[in-house]
Amino acid sequence: MKKLWDISPPVDARSPVFPGDTAYQQTWAAQITPGCPVNVSAITLSPHVGAHADAPLHYDPQGQTVGQLSLSPFLGPCRVVHALGCGELVRPQHLAHALENLPPRVLVRTCEKFPLARFDEQLTAFHPDTVAQLADRGVQLIGIDSASIDPADSKDLPSHQLIRQRGLRVLENLWLDEVPEGDYELIALPLKLMTADASPVRAVLREL
Repeated sequence: MKKLWDISPPVDARSPVFPGDTAYQQTWAAQITPGCPVNVSAITLSPHVGAHADAPLHYDPQGQTVGQLSLSPFLGPCRVVHALGCGELVRPQHLAHALENLPPRVLVRTCEKFPLARFDEQLTAFHPDTVAQLADRGVQLIGIDSASIDPADSKDLPSHQLIRQRGLRVLENLWLDEVPEGDYELIALPLKLMTADASPVRAVLREL
C-alpha cells in the first residue's frame, strides 16, 4: 500500500484563527442516554480553521464561492519544497533548487514546527514575485504551512490578488512538519459549500 502523509492539523477548540475570526466551538444537540441512541453535535467555526482552501470570494467580491470551484486543482501530482528559515516572505530564490519539471501543484514548508495551538503573527507568506514565477511555470495550485499567503498585517493582499488575476487555487495552514521534499499525489478536496468563501479540507499526500 502506498504511504500517506496527513498534512491537516487537528481541528478543535485549541485551533488558532486569525484575530477576530470565529474559533471552533462544539455543542451537543443529543447524547446517548437510555432514551437516545446517538450522539449528535453542532459545530461553529470559520471555514479558515485548520487546513483549508480559499475561494476567490474570499478576496474578490465578485469571485466564485468554494462550492463552485472545479476540484481538479486540488487533486493530482504535486511537489513539496522546503524553504525553512526564509524569513517573512518566500522569495523566488528560496524555491530555485526545486523548480525543474514542476508538477501543477506546489506546497511550501517554511517552519520547523507548525504552531498547533497559537496564531503566528509573524507568519511566513509568499512574495508576489514567487507566485508569478510559479504561475509562469504552469502551476495551478500553491500551498503553504502558514495561515495566509500574505503577511498577517497586509491590507492590500498582493499575493491573493495575484492568484485572482492568474486563476490559481490556494491551500493554507498545511501541516508539513514530517514531509520530505519531493513529489507526491495531493488529495485536498474542499466541501461543496455553495455560499462560502473557503472550506476546510482533509489534506493528504500519497507517495507516487
